[in-house]
Amino acid sequence: MTAIKAAVCRAFGAPLTIETLELRAPTGREVEVTLDAVAICHSDISYAMGGWGGDLPAVYGHEAAGRISAMGPEVAGLTLGDPVVVTLIRACGTCAFCATGRPVLCNTPHAPSPLSDASGNSVSQAMACGAFAERVVVEASQVVRLQSGISMDAASLLACGVITGIGAVVNAAGLRAGQDVVVIGAGGVGLNAIQGARIAGARRIVAVDMSPGKLAMARDFGATDGVLATAEKPWREAENAMGRKADAVIVTVGVPAAYNTAPKYMANGGRLVMVGMTHTGDVAQYDPAMMAACGQASVGSKMGDVVIQRDIPWMVDLYRQGRLKLDELVSGRWRLDQINEAMADTRAGGARRNVIVFNKGSMS
Repeated sequence: MTAIKAAVCRAFGAPLTIETLELRAPTGREVEVTLDAVAICHSDISYAMGGWGGDLPAVYGHEAAGRISAMGPEVAGLTLGDPVVVTLIRACGTCAFCATGRPVLCNTPHAPSPLSDASGNSVSQAMACGAFAERVVVEASQVVRLQSGISMDAASLLACGVITGIGAVVNAAGLRAGQDVVVIGAGGVGLNAIQGARIAGARRIVAVDMSPGKLAMARDFGATDGVLATAEKPWREAENAMGRKADAVIVTVGVPAAYNTAPKYMANGGRLVMVGMTHTGDVAQYDPAMMAACGQASVGSKMGDVVIQRDIPWMVDLYRQGRLKLDELVSGRWRLDQINEAMADTRAGGARRNVIVFNKGSMS
């Protein structure tokens, strides 16, 4: 057992507490990663606020990067000291989903949490990561070895927000060069969906958001046009900007109202990609007859439908070429003991991504 500092949620909606936990050693095909950085995702906040339920006490955090500090005896292809991205995608490699190239949907049961508290009670390793902590033990399938030339805080973003946004466009929407895209929500995931559309060769990329500041930011990441969601009929303004309706509409905010209006942006044959997670029990409404008559499709996209060993390396290469913005996504750097302030700053809506950086002194 190794003693580590971690931010623990013991009651939904309450501040996280910094505690000393016990982390067991890796076994089998597990690796221990000593973390350098972990980003704060809105999903972490939704869980901590009780929006999706889950077991308590728990350690959240699932966008991380660090170096392998221990390995189980069955690990192959990795070595001690390797810099890696740590994701929440645990893939057994043999179930029907893994075998057909959809590892994000793997539902094979995994080992119990490696975390316990001072009383010996189990602490949930939320989202299969528990990365609001100094170290994690995860399955080797969850990590991707990094090339040189990328900082750890930038690399941590590749674990979720970047792959989710880019993958929603490239994998789920299957966007082709010359097509038009509407991205609803210009937060962290939305900015990456915009980057994905730019990289894929979209003709027009229209960002839709409540904030003029976020629309301005969206242009920095590749949006050709911006539309305020507060307009009377924002879908009309988007259509005017494109000269037509969109081939793909990517919803990156977990707001039912956004899903209600999303089909209005779509062209005949268009594809609606559902990325933003609403709270459990929220309901959206649409007219299925219109979607059927117009040959439109609606699909959920979990984690950008990525295969991490395939997709993260090419994204790192694009970053090294200067074609993928990662450093610009980092809004602030914080210590672990500042996590509640960092989460509050994220909830306020202005942050792109706040990152907890370990052993770096005062960062914010």
